[in-house]
Amino acid sequence: MRFDSLKTYVFDQLEKNLASTLHYHGAHHTLYVYNAALKIAEHEKITGEDHVLLMTAILFHDFGFLQTYANHEEKSCEIARELLPEYGYNNEQIEKICGMIMRTKIPQIAFNKLEEIICDADLDYLGTDDFIPIGNQLFREFVHYGVIKDEEAWNRLQLKFLTAHQYFTDYAKQHREAKKQQNLQLIIDIVKTYESR
Repeated sequence: MRFDSLKTYVFDQLEKNLASTLHYHGAHHTLYVYNAALKIAEHEKITGEDHVLLMTAILFHDFGFLQTYANHEEKSCEIARELLPEYGYNNEQIEKICGMIMRTKIPQIAFNKLEEIICDADLDYLGTDDFIPIGNQLFREFVHYGVIKDEEAWNRLQLKFLTAHQYFTDYAKQHREAKKQQNLQLIIDIVKTYESR
């Protein structure tokens, strides 16, 4: 597997070709998730081939946005199946990678350790001090693509999402859950102001 050249290719494509209206799902998001996954994988002692497959899935998990907004995970897998054999990946490895990519679809469901890691890395920001600024990027993107119409709809969506969300890995539970609960309380307090009008 020629991972390093693949990584260079993927980031080059994301940086050059993603729509500027992807305020959240830009190349910067894939880089953020990549770095979060490195930390989680180290804590969870993921090494060797599993590590390469995990990081490859991270590279591709939002690659489908190059071609579509809806169902981008399926498109990411389609592209991965076409491209990865050129970089020395076999069918079994590619199917594991696509399994991980599909687990990032909301609501997240994970069936093994690698899928748990990609899910937690993808939503790592929920349990950080960057929750508001990163969330604002997603708000702008969702408004542009017609997912929501205004800030109240956004905060109601966040409340529903955060209430249902759970981290899977020990790392995220130890390092992200407490802050996520604080961020959830912020949203609860905001939504309460709508009820008292």
